[in-house]
Amino acid sequence: MLKKLLVGLAVFILIAFIAFYVATKPTIQDDGSYIPSKLSLSIATSPVSDYEYVKFENPHRGNKKVLMVCTEERNMTMANGKEFSTGNHPVEMLLPILHLKNAGIDVDVVTPTGKSVKIEMWAMPSEDKNIGKMYEEYKSKFEKPGSLSSFVRNEMTDSTDYVGVFIPGGHGAMLGLPENRDLNKLLHWSHENDMHTLAICHGPAALLAAGMDATKDSYLFSGYKIASFPDAVDKQGPMIGYTPGAMPWIYGEKLNNLGVTIINEKADDTCHKDRKLITGASPQAANKFGQMAAHAILEELNK
Repeated sequence: MLKKLLVGLAVFILIAFIAFYVATKPTIQDDGSYIPSKLSLSIATSPVSDYEYVKFENPHRGNKKVLMVCTEERNMTMANGKEFSTGNHPVEMLLPILHLKNAGIDVDVVTPTGKSVKIEMWAMPSEDKNIGKMYEEYKSKFEKPGSLSSFVRNEMTDSTDYVGVFIPGGHGAMLGLPENRDLNKLLHWSHENDMHTLAICHGPAALLAAGMDATKDSYLFSGYKIASFPDAVDKQGPMIGYTPGAMPWIYGEKLNNLGVTIINEKADDTCHKDRKLITGASPQAANKFGQMAAHAILEELNK
């Protein structure tokens, strides 16, 4: 009897181990890249967002807009050489846009060269009607965005239409944007013209572009405090199969070295406003982040 119980227990443990292994194994795609495992998706994503409608008493009636800078790169090569299929996180893009548009502020979309916006479709909240509606409204802009390079070269200096720059997260914000010279010029231009800068989750990685050729003393955001996706949480990605390997580089540490303080230790709903830089820690912060951004920009416009 005891032998049967022990055998049964051993079989149970083996089955549980196999099930856990399968659940934490990143899912390979047709192109050989990987999306997060079933377990990590169940932890990190949801079929609905926490979007909360806000009725703004005095919405903007003019033509002022926010310029959203997105990634046009899909795959991140991890430290072990495996490719992580990433892009911009849909909730971190679309939920803040909902709040901005409710406040009467439209959002233009650009990528570095005008190639299509890459989106983490595996993170799309499939049962969220508000997010779905906004995605359909912006789908053509995501497929054929403007070119940041062209904007900087031909329109930026004389433009008076914009009140802010928005960089959404997703690990894709770490691809191509932190070392982009046009983004460097855009961030300095927006700062010099007293605009708001908005960045959520991994979006602050792109703020490193403002630090190209800068020292800690000369960096645009030196002395600022931000909310951002923690390096420590990124390091845990392979443990549950969110990423297929360790991160190729760590951005929070680079921001710290340029004089930026990250105030949160968890990937939670922390948001922070320091002067005209508004930041959020993770997708969980998207609702609060969008509201904070919309209120701050409206307050400035309604002065």
